[in-house]
Amino acid sequence: MIKVAIIGTGAICPAHVKGYLQFPHRCKIVALCDIYPEKAEKMKQEFQLDARVYHNYQDVVKEEQIDLISVCTPPYTHANITIASLDEGKHVLVEKPMAASLEECDAMLEAADRNHRLLSVVAQNRFTTPMMRLKHILDQDVIGKIVHTQVDSYWWRGYSYYDLWWRGTWEKEGGGCTLNHAVHHIDLFQWMNGFPDAITAVTSNVSHDNAEVEDISIAIATYQDGALAQLTSSVVHHGEEQQMIFQGEKARISVPWKVVASNAKENGFPEPDQKRMEQLNQIYEQYPPLQVEGHAGQINDVLHAIESQGKVLVDGEQGRQTLELITAIYQSANTGESVRLPLDKKARFYTRDGILQHVKPFYKKGKSVDNFSDQSITISGSEK
Repeated sequence: MIKVAIIGTGAICPAHVKGYLQFPHRCKIVALCDIYPEKAEKMKQEFQLDARVYHNYQDVVKEEQIDLISVCTPPYTHANITIASLDEGKHVLVEKPMAASLEECDAMLEAADRNHRLLSVVAQNRFTTPMMRLKHILDQDVIGKIVHTQVDSYWWRGYSYYDLWWRGTWEKEGGGCTLNHAVHHIDLFQWMNGFPDAITAVTSNVSHDNAEVEDISIAIATYQDGALAQLTSSVVHHGEEQQMIFQGEKARISVPWKVVASNAKENGFPEPDQKRMEQLNQIYEQYPPLQVEGHAGQINDVLHAIESQGKVLVDGEQGRQTLELITAIYQSANTGESVRLPLDKKARFYTRDGILQHVKPFYKKGKSVDNFSDQSITISGSEK
């Protein structure tokens, strides 16, 4: 039985609790921790957990009975809590984004390596049937070379969203919609499409003058073979329509699922390639649906890796790569220059201090509240 602790009992915590509770014969939540212990106590009562409540994470990581820790705190705390947990011999599942800087990511990776413990970064959208099916098709090269990718990470958040005390500041949140909302789509993008050679980006804040950070960004990624990708991150799009479109030489596929394939007429104009579309639809439908999805799917993956002493699908290196793309977007947008990848330790935005030194806040954060009475959130455009 794997003993689990959850540090941070805010809005994302219930997704972890519900995930672990799907595997009662494999794991048990034995500890909840929050700087506001009444929140942890409320979570304990809501899910009727047989767990101890803590207000200090240092006490949690020292508990010998704990095997695995979920880190569900604000991004600027991820590195310290994760490293302390790994150094005490615990495996860690840390929420997105992995950390506030690449320097912190590297310190977390070093801690996992020296302590021989698993480090997994939450990317629950990988653990969905549509995404696994899309990845399966891309790996088979049925649509040919990818020539253009479109990633639309569209969300909508009202003005009061940034009133929460840690949101909307570069110091505490580490960034805006690019880091904290589009992180999932950017993770999927680099997992499916590979790592680009350069990023050119612009950011803006058009609707939230109570935040220092961006509420929309547009980035262009370039590849050595000439392929392009465009990534839009937003919290100003009503409807929250989200999509990923891959244009190959032979066909177009996407999530939500849609396939279009064309052949060229004698004059170069398109006509439908029905045979290829039927083939792609068949491959898509034949891929078996996942038994558990989302956070529960990733938790299942982590539990299996601990039980089998194997590897996780989304490890620290993958989490770092996602943050590296986001860091490049911020560096490009704030310097007005294209950024070559990969980023090294000399990059201006490699450290947290470097980010705070070079970033240009849009506004000064004003109102600040400790908590919202309504803790419900939306994940991928639907209530969870």
